[in-house]
Amino acid sequence: MSQMEQKTAGVPTLKRLPLYLRLLRRMKENGDEYASGTVVAKELGLDPIVVRKDLAITGAVGRPRLGFPMDEIIEAIEEFLGWSNTTDAFLVGVGNMGRALLGYQGFEQHGMRIVAAFDSSPEIIGTKVHGKTILDIETMPALAKRMHVQIGVITVTASVAQDVANAMIEGGIRGIWNFTPTSLDVPKHVILQREELASSLAVLSHRLLLEGSAD
Repeated sequence: MSQMEQKTAGVPTLKRLPLYLRLLRRMKENGDEYASGTVVAKELGLDPIVVRKDLAITGAVGRPRLGFPMDEIIEAIEEFLGWSNTTDAFLVGVGNMGRALLGYQGFEQHGMRIVAAFDSSPEIIGTKVHGKTILDIETMPALAKRMHVQIGVITVTASVAQDVANAMIEGGIRGIWNFTPTSLDVPKHVILQREELASSLAVLSHRLLLEGSAD
C-alpha cells in the first residue's frame, strides 16, 4: 500500500486498529487461523461495517466465508501502523511520568523502544531507572544524531518543554510525543502528538456524572 493511501485513514480508524491487533493476537494464541470482521466486531462491540472498512484500509484481503488469514491481517495492521519494526526513541524528563513510561513493557509490542533517557537534575543523572542509566540532557542532540533516533518523548515540566523540543529537533528527531500540558511550536516537518490527559479525564468525569444521574 502506498504512503498516500495510508494517509487516508482517519484518527478514529487509527485508534481502533490497535484494539483489533490486540484481539487478533489473542485469537492467534488460541489457535484461530482466520478472523472475520464480524467476529472482531462482536468481540469489541463495534459496528461490523466499520470494522470491515477499517481492516480493508490496511490492504489485507479476506477469503470468502473464512475471513482474513490470521498472520496476514496481523502483519497488514502492523505494517500499516508502522509497528512491524521497532523504532528507537529518547525520553526526556525522568519524573513520575517518565519513570512510569520507562517501566512500561508494552511499547516494544507496539513498535517503539525507549533506548535512552535524559534529565537535567544532577541528582538523577547517572542513576539507573528500570535498567537504564539516566544521561545528561546536554548530550541528547548529538547522541540523537549519531544514533539516528526519530522519536522523542517529552515528560518534563511545562516551563521547559519547548526548550526540550527544540533540542530534540536540533538532534534530528522528527516525531515528538508530548506528555506535558503545554502546546509546542515545531516546524512543519516535525510530527507532534500531544497526550491530552486533562481532556481524557474530563471525558471520564463527565461520563461518570451522566451514569450517576441515570441511576
